[in-house]
Amino acid sequence: MFKRKIPDDGIFRLIPKQKKGFFKLIFSRLFIILLLFVLQIFIIASMYIHFDESSPYFHIFFGILTAVAIIWLFNCEMDSTAKLTWMMIFFVFPVPGTILLLLTQTDFGHFAIKKRVNVLIKETKTIIPQDMSVMEDVQLTFSGTDDLCRYVNRTGCFPIYTNTETEFYSSGEEKFAAVLEELDKAEKFIFVEYFIIAEGFMWGKILEKLKEKAAQGVEVRVMYDGMCEMSTLTHDYPKRMAELGIKCKAFAPVTPFLSTYYNYRDHRKILVIDGKTAFTGGINFADEYINRRERFGHWKDSAVMLKGEAVRSFTLMFLQMWNISEKEPEWEKWLEPVEFLKCSGFVMPYADCPLDDDKVGENVYIDILNRATSYVHIMTPYLILDGKMENAIKYAAQRGIDVKIILPGIPDKKMAFALAKTHYKELTKAGVKLYEYTPGFVHSKIFVSDDEKAVVGTINLDYRSLYHHFECAAYMYRTSCISDIEADFSATLEKCREVTLDTIKKEKVFYKISGQILKFVAPLF
Repeated sequence: MFKRKIPDDGIFRLIPKQKKGFFKLIFSRLFIILLLFVLQIFIIASMYIHFDESSPYFHIFFGILTAVAIIWLFNCEMDSTAKLTWMMIFFVFPVPGTILLLLTQTDFGHFAIKKRVNVLIKETKTIIPQDMSVMEDVQLTFSGTDDLCRYVNRTGCFPIYTNTETEFYSSGEEKFAAVLEELDKAEKFIFVEYFIIAEGFMWGKILEKLKEKAAQGVEVRVMYDGMCEMSTLTHDYPKRMAELGIKCKAFAPVTPFLSTYYNYRDHRKILVIDGKTAFTGGINFADEYINRRERFGHWKDSAVMLKGEAVRSFTLMFLQMWNISEKEPEWEKWLEPVEFLKCSGFVMPYADCPLDDDKVGENVYIDILNRATSYVHIMTPYLILDGKMENAIKYAAQRGIDVKIILPGIPDKKMAFALAKTHYKELTKAGVKLYEYTPGFVHSKIFVSDDEKAVVGTINLDYRSLYHHFECAAYMYRTSCISDIEADFSATLEKCREVTLDTIKKEKVFYKISGQILKFVAPLF
């Protein structure tokens, strides 16, 4: 069995500690894949130049192709902001732009996964039946939550539940401590699905627990996004985990071929224990999320723990992703109902799949904005809005709702930060109050409204989350933790600087210029 203890820090690792350097980069899988990408682009560009110089019919052919692409563009189901972006690309790069649009709209490279995901969703559409008495109770509140539930269930199996205890964590440190405590209680299974897993103190301590539980006969499964193989884990990590008795796989491992498949990343964060306890939120399993490693000042993040009936939905979400590559999926074995004490409030876990026509994550947020009667308070690391979301936020503020948004003060991506700032003026003029977290980086994805509704999950306010990633969240209505979410928002607000029309005028020239330049390609960012 492959084991490794690092004597200098006592952290359990599967990957030996390595020194960073030039040779490590040159001989890495990342470098080889990037090299092959560049080679493919060079070949395509060479073919284009060759035909451009040798064939008089080349321009006629691609002129017709571009015209067809423009007609197609105006008739396809796409946000108007994205259509404007594509028109600009056609204007500047007519032939490459046409090819790129055809590539993205035909979604070359993901036919198999789309077919498989649709089969699994259809197969499990009614596997967790909705308790109609719960739906009737929700209807009596006249909150619109029952309407939202009906909408969300068009895309999958996402019942609304009672009898679910909720606990909110306002930092990665708090969640980490709770995860270690809950893992000790595991008796049947542990399912882990995270966008980022990085070796270090946090994952080392969790891995020790997983190894221990696997040795006790607990079914342990770990899944992470394939991009981890480019940055934090080796490509043979599943094999190394198997030596510890842990089933492990990467979702959509990165390959050196051009494909739209790279859009569809598994951005979800799900931990399920015995079908009784589930965690979700913004916090990945890497040391910056618990401020043991500083990258962009203080890392502000959040999560929620569910205990009760609603956990079944997170179990199902995990199984749907896990079974994409399984020939004989198992469902019922892991979805057995469990007895729970009565709890107040309602919880609806839900997922957003980029392979259908429903923008569930965006529409849930818009529903909260449209139904708010007093306030909507938001935390998000990114603010790259399409027309629908920007209008919904502005409209809520213009009709008198207190709309506040907390954003990072120290960004992780300067270009994304510059794009966020392009929205500041319009939102501020509409009455939206914007704040930047001065101690560092905000990674929380939170909506809380009217002391009654809240969403905690993985869904950012940017095109990647709303259009291109697999996401998940927990929608909560009148649960006990909503007051804690609002209290955390208020406490975080005290550490923020307010954005005003005056501060916008004094913004750094770099952000002003780069934001304006990048704005026209924001949907592709």
